[in-house]
Amino acid sequence: MNFRRITLALCLFIIGVVSGEYNHQYEDNDEVILWLNTVGPYRNPQETYHLFIMPICLGPSFMERPQETIGGTLQGVYLTPSDLKIEFKGNVTKNTRCYYQLSDFKFEWLKNAIENNYWYQMYIDDLPVWGAVGEMEESNGEIGYYVWQHRKFIISYNGKNIVDVNIKSEQKVKVETGSSVPFSNEVIWKYSPIKFEDRFNKYLDPNFFQHKIHWFSIFNSLVMVLFFCGLVALILMRVLNKEYMKLNLENGFIYMKETLGNENEYGWKQLHGDVFRPATNPMLFSTMIGAGTQIAVITLTVIVLAIMGKLYQDKAGSVLSLAIYLYAATSTLNGYISGHMYLVFGGKSWFRHTLLSAFFLPAPIYSVAVGLDTIGMFYYTSLSRLIPFYTGCAMTALLFFLILPLTIVGSLLARYFSDKPEHTFNDERRPIPTKKWFFSTTWMVLLAGTLPFGSIFIELYFIFASFTTYKIYYVYGFLLLAFFILMLASLCVSIVCTYLVLNAEDYRWQWISFMSAASASIYVFIYATYFFFFKTNMYGLYQTAFYFGYMSLFSLGLGIMCGAVAYVGTSLFVQTIYSYRNPNNSYIKDS
Repeated sequence: MNFRRITLALCLFIIGVVSGEYNHQYEDNDEVILWLNTVGPYRNPQETYHLFIMPICLGPSFMERPQETIGGTLQGVYLTPSDLKIEFKGNVTKNTRCYYQLSDFKFEWLKNAIENNYWYQMYIDDLPVWGAVGEMEESNGEIGYYVWQHRKFIISYNGKNIVDVNIKSEQKVKVETGSSVPFSNEVIWKYSPIKFEDRFNKYLDPNFFQHKIHWFSIFNSLVMVLFFCGLVALILMRVLNKEYMKLNLENGFIYMKETLGNENEYGWKQLHGDVFRPATNPMLFSTMIGAGTQIAVITLTVIVLAIMGKLYQDKAGSVLSLAIYLYAATSTLNGYISGHMYLVFGGKSWFRHTLLSAFFLPAPIYSVAVGLDTIGMFYYTSLSRLIPFYTGCAMTALLFFLILPLTIVGSLLARYFSDKPEHTFNDERRPIPTKKWFFSTTWMVLLAGTLPFGSIFIELYFIFASFTTYKIYYVYGFLLLAFFILMLASLCVSIVCTYLVLNAEDYRWQWISFMSAASASIYVFIYATYFFFFKTNMYGLYQTAFYFGYMSLFSLGLGIMCGAVAYVGTSLFVQTIYSYRNPNNSYIKDS
């Protein structure tokens, strides 16, 4: 009975939340709020200021938007209401809203903004709109600074929905120290046949994201990876079948003669007593497998939901908000997988392992965020990027009161309810032969990462371009294909490297299988460095720290995800090739 009551209460709560959400529908004369966001140079969208420092009329208070998402706040979206009163379908004639007195400091700031082509961003019904601050004009050999003092908003509607917003900046006026600049606004409503679901199409750039090169790169990567995987599968099948055929008898099962024992075994077949030994540093390894699997599940879920729901049309930061909520919801999965791996490896320090699993990913994220906020306090350009105190408290509460408990639950489930496979080991570890330099772990790992990186190289360009420009990334179908190609490439290189290591009579394959795919993150970060210096206009200490801080997190997450997926697949491969053994410890093969 209590369970039914709790379920009913939860359902009513969810229904209440959904029914109270803003639905973008207006009746005649309903209030439409103009939200002011940030201002910054057009060539560098990551350099943003709060808009209230600009000569623009503001509302009576600097309250933040109550409907804003966590992701939007973390991305620097800081919305404040304008004092412009707009009513649905109600035109507003041109009228002076305020006068702005320019002090020496404000004039110098405005002068710098005009010289660097600053644009400001506003929102009406979650539709972004941009306007220029001003422009320079040379007259008689002197450069004058002009601001646009009149803003004309042209809002289009279809039925009860707003489907398009445009702004025209008019009537430029020269400014100098001590100037009193009048600012005026005008609102014009007009009907548009644009459908509500198509209103974001104007912000998309199909010529960029759906260019033939993009299609060709995806197809090329897919063919390359499929060819490589097919080649690997063919070679391994031929090699393994050849190995098994050396040990066969008639009627499909052939046992080696007891007089031979295992003297004819060589290469990977000699490691049956050591191959399933726990990985070195099992606590860290199991934690990384759990975290990587969680990232893979979150990434796949976000991509699929973005394809189905067009998240880019929702409030700013919706994709990031969804990822945060999914991370919290899948913490049990992280705890269970990492806990199961730790159980398989015979771990004993469960409390430390559970804490490491819960804080393994949040710790570097918090470190980068705190570091950027510390730097940002000394750089005015970063004010809109600073994480508000209440948002930091909310994220901390989410970590300690939801993520940590769910991780503990998953760890307990793994400890007491998952099965531990039975593997026997030799009493003494088998000596590892000396390998040639080109079979060394370092060279193998570094070389292996080139294939996963090459499979998503072009897609990274589009992702980075949307991060550093005003372009909205919306081609999640491409991203889904790139995700599967990346996972397939990671699995292939991991299996190949693992087989080479085992064939060299080295049973320490776990970290090799992980790092061979995770090393792709090294090349991703190198490419991000190239992109920063040759494809962006970012500059200064804060901008540099901001870019490389988040690119480090991106590369780290990508590497852990690739490594975890590769290890899971490779472990199945290892278990398969060592499963064909007869009671005399010789290998058998089904005919």
